[in-house]
Amino acid sequence: MQPIVSIIMGSTSDMPIMRSAAEFLNEMQIPFEINALSAHRVPEAVAKFAKNAKSRGIQVIIAAAGGAAHLPGVIASFTTLPVIGVPIKSSNSIEGLDSILSILQMPAGIPVATVALDGAKNAAILAVQILSLADNNIAQKIEKFKTELADKITKANSDLANIKFEYKMN
Repeated sequence: MQPIVSIIMGSTSDMPIMRSAAEFLNEMQIPFEINALSAHRVPEAVAKFAKNAKSRGIQVIIAAAGGAAHLPGVIASFTTLPVIGVPIKSSNSIEGLDSILSILQMPAGIPVATVALDGAKNAAILAVQILSLADNNIAQKIEKFKTELADKITKANSDLANIKFEYKMN
């Protein structure tokens, strides 16, 4: 089995955040890989990875970085694959704002889909949704997941209906 999603992070210190992306892909039974690459420390390795990802069977790249957070954009500049950026609130970031803006404010022609600060699980969900366009089995899995999300809200409202207050009208 070959990976079809690649999770790339600027350093292994991002793994506690990116774990939720890996867990979701694993739950959906999507083959993936995880690697650390730095746009600043090993730019040649980043370029090689991005240029070769498609030929290796990768279909979506999730790239996480903190601080200056250039990794997702650099990867996107070397590939036509969809890149989903995860800004990380790191030890050297300005409350994560620098990471968000570095990933979000890409120049025309080099798009990076950007999720919330530390939003690794949403990045994985988006990756699965992209994959579902071409794979009915994956589409069924993500539809089931979304239905379960809706069911949780239905149950929550049922539970809230049982909470009694003198002036509560529902």
